[in-house]
Amino acid sequence: MNDNKNTVPIHNIILENRKKMSLSGVTDVDFFDENTILLYTQLGELTVKGKDLHVNDMSVSSGEMNIEGDIWSIVYGDKDKHSPLGFLGKLFR
Repeated sequence: MNDNKNTVPIHNIILENRKKMSLSGVTDVDFFDENTILLYTQLGELTVKGKDLHVNDMSVSSGEMNIEGDIWSIVYGDKDKHSPLGFLGKLFR
């Protein structure tokens, strides 16, 4: 019997009424303001655009994030592009 675990990264987005977004698999947040959030997931970069965006909750250990505001677009970038530093790397630089 083969006991190898599936190594596919887990990344999910749940969007509720274009006002609340829950993400999993977040590895780093590069930039955010009230109109744009640029982050990196286990599957590459992701840009969220909108108006009055707020990061309400972010867990470094689990990679989960909650965003609220008027969400206008969710755009994936380069699948192979990952942030050079993780959450902890940015905290200690």
